[in-house]
Amino acid sequence: MSDGLLSGIRIVESSMLGPAEMGGFLADLGADVIKIEPPGGDYGRQMTWPIVEGASLLSLHVNRSKRSVILDLRTPEASEVYLDLVRDADAVIEAMRPGALARRGLTFERMQAVNPKIVFCSISGYGATGPYCDLPSHGIAYDTWAGNFAPAYDDDGFCYIPEHASMGIHAGPLMGAFGILAGILRARATGVGCQMEIAQSDAAAYMDWYRIESWKAYERPQSEVTGNATDNYERRDPGTAGMRGGVRYQMYESADGHVLFMASEREFWKNFCAGIARMDLFDRWPGEKYADHARHNRELQAVLRDIFKTRTSAEWIAFGNEHNTTIAPVNTPKTIMDDPQFQHRFHWYPAARTVADTLALPLVVAGEDPPDLTRAPDAGEHTDAVLADVLGYDADRIAALRASGALGDA
Repeated sequence: MSDGLLSGIRIVESSMLGPAEMGGFLADLGADVIKIEPPGGDYGRQMTWPIVEGASLLSLHVNRSKRSVILDLRTPEASEVYLDLVRDADAVIEAMRPGALARRGLTFERMQAVNPKIVFCSISGYGATGPYCDLPSHGIAYDTWAGNFAPAYDDDGFCYIPEHASMGIHAGPLMGAFGILAGILRARATGVGCQMEIAQSDAAAYMDWYRIESWKAYERPQSEVTGNATDNYERRDPGTAGMRGGVRYQMYESADGHVLFMASEREFWKNFCAGIARMDLFDRWPGEKYADHARHNRELQAVLRDIFKTRTSAEWIAFGNEHNTTIAPVNTPKTIMDDPQFQHRFHWYPAARTVADTLALPLVVAGEDPPDLTRAPDAGEHTDAVLADVLGYDADRIAALRASGALGDA
């Protein structure tokens, strides 16, 4: 396996679909992640779009650098193999409906009996408890549950799912991976593992904590919770909804696209005005020292609208760098790949190696290149190799397991 920060850590992962990203984060950092699949494999290989050389981009991304073993856990022989894998592992991931492994006799207690240091983490849609715990769902459900985006309507009046950045399906696995590493650290120090679970819906809500906590804060009286002094203490709508009336903190059209202007500090506003030789704007509207967006100042907004149209987005970014003022690019998921900052910071794993061009985990370790990832495995691709190399099974034992149906191909 490739070297990385987590080299020497072994994870046994039972996963389907997007939640497999939890083990994917760990594999990206060099952990040996052994993905246990049922006969027929994880049908996530056929889900979503695009399909690249017969496999979904989703599967190619979240399962890269893992090893795949097929076990039919309906057989007692396969359950024993699973426990043998747990015996020397650091953690087990259950990325399915809560209790899926326990229903096959693989309880946390049974795992702990063979490995007291094992860390067990279950990730599911709505978690292991609550009225929705058994509700079938997909990734977008967690974002709608959490209120991350609003319904949209087309010209014919039909409701549709608008374009949005997926939250829970990625945040849940990321938070779970963070918890697993914390559990492993404690287990290595104390000799005692733990059992944890995380819901992708919970993670989607937590990632939107600023809006949720703001609405909660606004339940308190105005005497205790106000807006900023620069807003004359008026309460704005929580989160980015409160940005709509901004002027010195707003998006503007450039000569060839858009830029984000963020001169809410007086210093940055002054630098901008000096840079365009329009100190008259600063003299007339100097603003406050901090957090002043010049809200609802339509006269100033009209002036800035015309000014920003005079240069290209790249010219405005260069201007901001030269004059120490806050101007940012406005990209799309398609155009960001052409952004020079993206090209400098992000590492691509090429399709020649991983079937689809995929982005590396955006973690920079000084003096080290990103781990050399491998393509996502075919279902069961490493069954024999893992049984032989990791568990030390000989050819006769592997053949007996295959004959029993434990490996799903009797």
